[in-house]
Amino acid sequence: MCFDLDGTLFDHAGAARAGATHFIEGLGSAATESALDAWSSAKAEQFERWRSGQISFQGQRRERLRAVLPRLGAELPRDDDALDRLFEGYLRSYRASWRLFPGSASLLRELRVGGYRLGLLTNGTEEQQRDKLGRTGLDSAFDAVCVSEHIGYQKPDARAFLTLADELDVDAADCLFVGDDADRDIAGARAVGMRAVLVDHSAAGAADLRTVVLAALRDDEAIR
Repeated sequence: MCFDLDGTLFDHAGAARAGATHFIEGLGSAATESALDAWSSAKAEQFERWRSGQISFQGQRRERLRAVLPRLGAELPRDDDALDRLFEGYLRSYRASWRLFPGSASLLRELRVGGYRLGLLTNGTEEQQRDKLGRTGLDSAFDAVCVSEHIGYQKPDARAFLTLADELDVDAADCLFVGDDADRDIAGARAVGMRAVLVDHSAAGAADLRTVVLAALRDDEAIR
């Protein structure tokens, strides 16, 4: 059993919104939907630039501030060190809001008791993603943890999924991957022969994570 982290087990969107709200208000601006959308759009654009190797991880943080602060009417620091100190304010609020989706931890425990080996594949930096696992109590939940910065491959690169399978010492065809991104998680996993199931915590009336995962496992057993 293999999982994505952000958006699948961990409520990144909720934490990011809460962190951005507190950060924007701390600048003396109103955390309107327009302001929050601007923050989210800048994050998505600059994170993708980091993911594709165009800028450093710290660089994408600075560029997010350069894109958003003028729109909020806030003063833009002139040097990188000042930008980094300012971004730390957002990170403190973001970290304070870190939460797992309900049932994530208990599902992993249930799967492990059921004899499944568990793997995690996540895009991001080793320090931050490991910090998330530690702060949410998942630091010992997995048999293998592959963070893109450490392994050198980003989802949906086939090599990222194959590295995880190797770390678990299983064939890719014997893995079921659970993720929230249709392209990076689901298409990426299926491209190497893994079975995959998409979860969407934001959809109205969507089944909870445990229901989705256990149903997928039952379907696998039926196929076999």
